[in-house]
This record gives sequence, C-alpha cells and structure tokens, in this order.
Amino acid sequence: MKNNPLLDYEVNPKIILAGLWTSVMFCYIYGDYFELYTPNKLRSLLDNTSTLNTPIYLLLASILMAIPSLMISFSLILKPKFNRILNIIFGVIYTIIMVLIAISTFGTAWQEFYFLYAIIESVLTSIIVWRAFNWSRN
Repeated sequence: MKNNPLLDYEVNPKIILAGLWTSVMFCYIYGDYFELYTPNKLRSLLDNTSTLNTPIYLLLASILMAIPSLMISFSLILKPKFNRILNIIFGVIYTIIMVLIAISTFGTAWQEFYFLYAIIESVLTSIIVWRAFNWSRN
C-alpha cells in the first residue's frame, strides 16, 4: 500500500459547500423528525399549541428552512464572488441561530438530541463560513 497511495483529487469549492449545506439540511430534518418523539409534541400539534401555531410563524419557519435548502443549489450554480458572499452571510446567520438553540436546549433531558444536532450544525455552518472565506483565488 505504501508504494501505491490512494489518489486524492482536489474538489471544487462549490461541491464542498453544496455538500456541507446538504449535511446541514439532513441534520435539520432529522432533528425536527426526532422531536416528534418527545413527550407532548404530537399533542401540541393536534391541539394547535405548538410554536408554529399561526400562519405567520409557519411562514417564517418555512423561510428559515428554505434558505439552507436553496444554498445547496446556489452553491453549485452561482458565480464564485456572489456565491462566496452568500455562503459567508448565511453561514454566519445559521451558526448564530444554532449556537442559540444549543444554549437553549443544553441540559434539558428530552432535548439532548437537539443539543447534539445544534452543535453539529454549528460546526458545519462554521466550516461553510471558513471554506467560503478562504476560497482560493486564481
């Protein structure tokens, strides 16, 4: 094996950013899915007492989740300069959001999984910011 090392190709920064946003979205989806298993969550959905119990809250949550979803595609199709700026801006915003969620869920027994996801998502979005900020120039 030492005489025949594995080939390692340089990956386009656009693909790396799209992959990171994809990982972030999977964590968001699984975190929200697993939250359905916490006590009284389904009851609050059925009783319309959940945090998303008004049309405006539902719209705001939809916008909040649409941005990272769109960043997967935008990271692949946008020109590097604008792509870099958007990844830095939204990476910072979502890192802050996830750090705040991590702080708010820390030490809460039924939210430990959410704390874990918030930490993972914070790390991923921080890497997005770092990778976009350090995007190589020609």
